[in-house]
Amino acid sequence: MSDAPRALTVTEAMGWAKRTLEGAPLRVIGEVSEATDRSGYKAVYFTLCDGSSVMSCLMWRDVFGASGVSLREGMLVEVTGTLTVYAPKGRMQFQVRTLQAAGEGALRMQVAALARRLEAEGLMRIERRRPLPEFPDRIALVTSPRGKAVHDVIRTLRRRYPIAELLIAGVAVEGAGAVGSIVDGLRAAGASRADVVILARGGGSYEDLMPFNDEAVARAVVACPVPVVTGIGHEPDTSIADMVADLRASTPTAAAEAVAPSADEVGGRLEAQRRLLARALSGSVRAAERRVAVLRSHAVFRDPKALTATAAQRLDVAASGLPRALPGRLSRDRVRLDAAAVRLTGSASRSLERFGAELRLAASRLEDLSPLGILARGYAVCYAEDGAVVRSSNTLDPGDRVLVRLHRGAAGCLVESVRNEGNGTDA
Repeated sequence: MSDAPRALTVTEAMGWAKRTLEGAPLRVIGEVSEATDRSGYKAVYFTLCDGSSVMSCLMWRDVFGASGVSLREGMLVEVTGTLTVYAPKGRMQFQVRTLQAAGEGALRMQVAALARRLEAEGLMRIERRRPLPEFPDRIALVTSPRGKAVHDVIRTLRRRYPIAELLIAGVAVEGAGAVGSIVDGLRAAGASRADVVILARGGGSYEDLMPFNDEAVARAVVACPVPVVTGIGHEPDTSIADMVADLRASTPTAAAEAVAPSADEVGGRLEAQRRLLARALSGSVRAAERRVAVLRSHAVFRDPKALTATAAQRLDVAASGLPRALPGRLSRDRVRLDAAAVRLTGSASRSLERFGAELRLAASRLEDLSPLGILARGYAVCYAEDGAVVRSSNTLDPGDRVLVRLHRGAAGCLVESVRNEGNGTDA
């Protein structure tokens, strides 16, 4: 009994299991059967299964956020980490340190990342999409020449719109060289002066669809000089080429129907337009007939003279009154003219009398202001020998000769003495 191992407590046993399991890192691939990602939890909990076994997993939230993976049921993932034991509950679980999508899931993540990048560049904006021509003359088809898609498109166009010319660029739609082949086909279709391009392929797996999720194909679709319609027969998924195309159809047949109007539909539209035009023309003719009838009922069209009858009557009345009007008008004008002449004569006489009185008054005032008038009252003007008027005796000396101007005539005088007003002295 002494050689038997020591019995462990439950806590010791769970601790030993925890230390042992955590020392062995593992890499596991499995399908997500359920996932719990609740706000406020420190970790994300999910379960992996493979059809035979189930493994509970936890991943700390910061590590999960850094992985960039969005978990969903049925998703195949690859995880690394260690098995650990939660002692209080006696549960074993796998603590995940790295998480990535596996198989098709990884491809989907790559496609989603490319889609986000191209969307950020604006290649998927609705306003970038070009309208399809209503009646294309030339349609280019880029697809595999051996697949079902080419026959579906040809059959649909022959049935709906046989007048269009169909150009086919045969390309590989899967395999290693598919991307380059599709890009070359799109460039050739754009250079062919086609009105619209169809990019099509039949059904297949998600991996088969990957050439249409390539960035080079997406940029070739955007660079095509004419509208591009995709018809990729993978109904559950939308490829990157679908996202950047001007129109996405679910199948090659739907793509052909989108670019080509139905001959029956066109005929129906033309017939409807013909009926509308005929109805409009009939209405215009009836309206014109009514206007003609109204005009025909006017008196002027029954009797052409009715148009000038009123004016002719007014002219006759005026002509009959003219002989009477002229003498009377001339007599009245002569009376007014005589009266005006009388008024003019009286006005002229009064004006002359007023002007004569004013003239005499002005002459009298001028006479009063005239120097001759002053001389007539006995005054005289004395001029020095240089002709200047002598205004003061201070400018004269005894013996100077002066000219004295009188009212009538003048007298030359010799100054014998000078009396200055200022000092009352004689010189």
